[in-house]
Amino acid sequence: MLHCAGGILKNEGPFSFYKGTLTPLLGIGVCVSIQFAVLERCKRFFYGQNFASGLGGHEGKLLSSLQLVTAGVAAGIGNGFVAGPVEHIRIRLQTQSNTNPIYRGPFDAIKKISSTNGIAGIFKGQNVTFVREAVGYGVYFWVYEKLVQREMSKTGIRRDQLSATSAMLYGAASGWALWPVIYPIDMIKSRIQTDGFSSADGRKYKSTLHCVRTVFRTEGIGAFTRGLGPAMIRSPFANGATFLGFEMANRLLNSF
Repeated sequence: MLHCAGGILKNEGPFSFYKGTLTPLLGIGVCVSIQFAVLERCKRFFYGQNFASGLGGHEGKLLSSLQLVTAGVAAGIGNGFVAGPVEHIRIRLQTQSNTNPIYRGPFDAIKKISSTNGIAGIFKGQNVTFVREAVGYGVYFWVYEKLVQREMSKTGIRRDQLSATSAMLYGAASGWALWPVIYPIDMIKSRIQTDGFSSADGRKYKSTLHCVRTVFRTEGIGAFTRGLGPAMIRSPFANGATFLGFEMANRLLNSF
């Protein structure tokens, strides 16, 4: 990791660490909003089902693991519609040459890709994105909600009494659970999204399965987890902050 960072700094300069950041900065707010909106809508649906059936404790709010995973999967799929094209454009910008770039920025990339490959070009790698999001967020939100349920059950607190420390710690745990599960899928998604659009411009992979087989045959099983370490280092900070923000915002909105 340090060797990689040193090489980038030496050869491309400090600003290269921020290549392609405009696209996720513009998209991350939308993505997180979709995730939590779909999650909470599904949770409320299950509250109603449980209450009508006499399940789930007070007001039906003690959701089962299956209900939480289902809500997480739905949140992931909803998020995938935005995350797929946002990450595709980001990856194109990050992997292009500094000396002879094809795209001048995210909007130029969108214009050029859509003009030559249609709207489908923008959504390249979308199928594997949906798989990653569904699997990942099913695990992600299940872990977080189960940890919150456990604390509420043991201490007798309400959801709006959850401490900031607990929200951050449970968010960190959710992130650590997420990345080992999705990282191999994410790697395949990135390979497909950096691949050519056709054989004329150097396409290597005919399909997702062909990509998996090719990577395994040529690079071995280690290729599927290469780079997981930095993701695990970053994860607790990003996800702890995400869930703290969610709990605080939810508490504020419910106070009106």
